[in-house]
Amino acid sequence: MSDDTIRLVTIGRILRRRRRLLAVVAVLGALVGLGVSAVFFPPRYTTSASVLLPGAWEERELVTQAEIAASSAVVDRAAAALGWTDVGAAELRDRVSAEAADGNIVEISGTAETPERAQRLADQVAQQFVAFAARIAGDDTAPGTAAGPEALRRKVEQTNRLITELADAADPGRTVESVQARTELEKLRTALYEAMKKLDEADPATAKAAGMVVMGPAARPAGEAPPTRVHLVVAGALLSVLVAVVCHLTAARVSRRLRTEPEIAAALGAVLLGTVDVPGDRSARSHGGHGAADGPDDRSARSREGRGGRARLRRLLGVDTPWDIPARRPSGGESGARIRYRRVCARLREQLPAPRRLLVLVPEGDEIARRAAGRLVAEAGGDPLLRVVGVSVSRPLVPDRDAESGALVVLSAGHWTAAELTGIAEACADAGHEVVGTVVAGLALGRPPRSAVPAPDDPASALAVRSGATGGSA
Repeated sequence: MSDDTIRLVTIGRILRRRRRLLAVVAVLGALVGLGVSAVFFPPRYTTSASVLLPGAWEERELVTQAEIAASSAVVDRAAAALGWTDVGAAELRDRVSAEAADGNIVEISGTAETPERAQRLADQVAQQFVAFAARIAGDDTAPGTAAGPEALRRKVEQTNRLITELADAADPGRTVESVQARTELEKLRTALYEAMKKLDEADPATAKAAGMVVMGPAARPAGEAPPTRVHLVVAGALLSVLVAVVCHLTAARVSRRLRTEPEIAAALGAVLLGTVDVPGDRSARSHGGHGAADGPDDRSARSREGRGGRARLRRLLGVDTPWDIPARRPSGGESGARIRYRRVCARLREQLPAPRRLLVLVPEGDEIARRAAGRLVAEAGGDPLLRVVGVSVSRPLVPDRDAESGALVVLSAGHWTAAELTGIAEACADAGHEVVGTVVAGLALGRPPRSAVPAPDDPASALAVRSGATGGSA
């Protein structure tokens, strides 16, 4: 796995084999998202009020008007008009936004903790914006102050009429003075028209701002503004599952556990005699993987471990077996599995001299290998004569050589590192045993056979190990 490219099939295998764990992680992530939504993201409601700007406006002018609508000059006036004591003007500035829409419309949005407040906020800011624009345009001047553009136009029209009357009163064309007077009056009329034209061109937004209209009250929001509580809950669940998948991939890449048969055989320095299957029921799964042994043949400890709360929790979550090792599909059902065991026994008979006695080493905590060794003893039928011994991977201790012709290592893939298997091989060498081969056991999909082999823990089986056995040290 450490050198393989991550493919979609790898992600699918994680989702399929760790579905229980991922479901629990998703629930925990959803609860975290719910807590975050309650503490940091209380419910918020947003609505918008539209203000129409009549006339022809350029895009940059609309953007400027939107910035004015959300400015402190407008929002502070709206805050004073609302009179909310629990919300200050500074906080309202963060809750108000404006943007220019199509059709010379400025959308003013307000956000509050209730739909009613959001509606009132948007309406009040829109009204204050229109009033502020009108005040800038000169529509809100007090009596006695200078006349606005409309009053100036009326004065210009009145002056034009006076000029016309003066021109008609002058003696047209009879004297040089009358001609000069009419010429001066026409120049004055032309100058007035040019002055008014320049005034209109100099401040076109002033006249347009005076005609801004609020297009009705803001709609009362029917739902919360994002991120809502549902969004945060779903995001928490998805993020937790994503983190769990990434952790699985990272752990698989940095793991040193051997997963393939050639790697296992190379670490033990022995040939691979074959692979065998163990029915894929829950009791056949490995309990603890790298758990330390309490001593040779400590069946009571293994039994307590298998019935412990931690082991039950691991089985419940589905993390008691490696996810990155393909499950075996037995060839031909029970008959195919029996053929695999008989072939291993036949290869042993070919390699061992008579009388054929062999020490079968099983790493303690490897329940799959322990059951495979029991099945191998049953299938051998005394030829060769197999004696199963549990060996600790942390402190390997193998019995001294007696009448055995060597040692056979039975283990499952994905649980042990090369250093641990090398320690077992060195312990065999110290005890005078030659590792004649290795057998890799794996879970097989399907139901266990009806005619079950006697359990390896049965006192009548050949799995007993002498508690007082001595031998080489690790």
